[in-house]
Amino acid sequence: MPNQKAMSVSSGLRPVGAVLAVADDPQDALLAGLVAFMTKDTPSVQHVLDLSAPHLRAAAGLTAATVFKLDSETGLLHATARVGRPAARDMITAGKVFRMAAGAPPLADGDRMAVRLRIGGQTVGVLVLTGTDLVVLRTDVLASLALHFATTLQAIAAEEQRQFVSHVTSTIRRLFEQGMAATSVEAAGRILAASAAEGFRTEYAALYLIDSDGRIRYVHSVGVPDGEDRLGPLLGKVAAESPVWRSIAGGRPALVGDVRTVKVRPGGLAQLMGVQSYIALPLMSTQGPVGMIMCGDPGATRDWTGQDRILAQQLSVEGALIVDSAEMRQAAQAHVAQLSHQAFHDSLTGLPNRSYLIERAGHAVHEATAAGDRVALMLLDLNGFKQVNDTAGHQAGDVLLQQVAKRLLGAVREEDVVSRLGGDEFAILLTRDPDETVAEAVAARICDRLRKPFTIEGRQVTVGGSVGIALFPQDASDYDELMRGADAAMYEAKRDTKRDGGGFRRAAAA
Repeated sequence: MPNQKAMSVSSGLRPVGAVLAVADDPQDALLAGLVAFMTKDTPSVQHVLDLSAPHLRAAAGLTAATVFKLDSETGLLHATARVGRPAARDMITAGKVFRMAAGAPPLADGDRMAVRLRIGGQTVGVLVLTGTDLVVLRTDVLASLALHFATTLQAIAAEEQRQFVSHVTSTIRRLFEQGMAATSVEAAGRILAASAAEGFRTEYAALYLIDSDGRIRYVHSVGVPDGEDRLGPLLGKVAAESPVWRSIAGGRPALVGDVRTVKVRPGGLAQLMGVQSYIALPLMSTQGPVGMIMCGDPGATRDWTGQDRILAQQLSVEGALIVDSAEMRQAAQAHVAQLSHQAFHDSLTGLPNRSYLIERAGHAVHEATAAGDRVALMLLDLNGFKQVNDTAGHQAGDVLLQQVAKRLLGAVREEDVVSRLGGDEFAILLTRDPDETVAEAVAARICDRLRKPFTIEGRQVTVGGSVGIALFPQDASDYDELMRGADAAMYEAKRDTKRDGGGFRRAAAA
């Protein structure tokens, strides 16, 4: 290769005493400075380079120097320290070293020199020097310089690995502690997004979930200003139309150091977040991808490391477990809620049943007793329901009961209870301290609504209602007595044949 000279670093080493005795020579001064400097606390790579640069300028006309750290996971070189102005060819020169044997001498290429940094049989980086007279550097100086840089890189790498393991362990532990309590995929996704932002130490994180058609149905953000509003335009979009989504659809995270180097969807997650670099994680379940998490920084590009990739892969795996667990808990809760609803609700009308009424009324009486308030219970029996069943059939009777239920719900407040006790008998529980005037007004409203014709299977049907009212504590001292009073008043109203289409009676006047 033209303009290259091979230089050996395996010979010519001088004893320390000799080095200290000839400190007037810049190269000897460098050796002495390195020995003195490295006996202190472990320095940074920049410290070692700053110490070496003045001596290298005096000895070999150094104009710039860059130390590249080798990422053992990815095999990529990353600049970790430099002096002077870096050149575009520095990375190319550093890469040429790896085409040479591990024990080969430094590579001289014009005004640049690349020195492999090895320790314990492993390459940990490359030192690239730029200067006017690098060939004068002695082999013992280059060997010592390489050893000191390699030692520093190894010590820093060991500390970074220790911190990384501790950070990952604490991140995953907190993720499981919180994630295993998630009761929905949305909750699990929010926890994963927050954990990812913390794990990668990014300013922003965002999440979206897809529906069975692959459209985005849910968005959430961490740290993004006005996040939900900013990400709102994503709702309804097809996830597969995003290049980022396609890049992770196979289950592997995507790490992008500069968003300008990759294709993203216009108006997609990366653009809406405003990130310059990102990590995209697939949110998986046993059925396949259910969403995506993106973490990134808005201010600058970023060199993601092999450790970042390891953490991303681990979060993807652990995240799938948390999502599946959340789905199972969500399904279990939905099943329990369904069973509970069936146990306390009428299957025909959807109204609460007698069991629910007994529990809710007993609780209301207890609260009213403690607060000195009132409770009203009304029992309703339809007039003419048997005739509908006999003439139009039981199916028409069922439809009538469903329509009656809707009219009753429209006649009371949201906090009141409308219950079907069985057959054509209903109950209405009024809470929040109703007096006699309120109860009678509700009863009158119910009777008026029931008098209006019902349309069933194209036919108009007319029925009425008889309502009995009982108030606590005026008419009863407990729930059982309240129910008996309302029941007696209802039958009194039903016997009153003077009322057209039904009416209401109060227990105290029965």
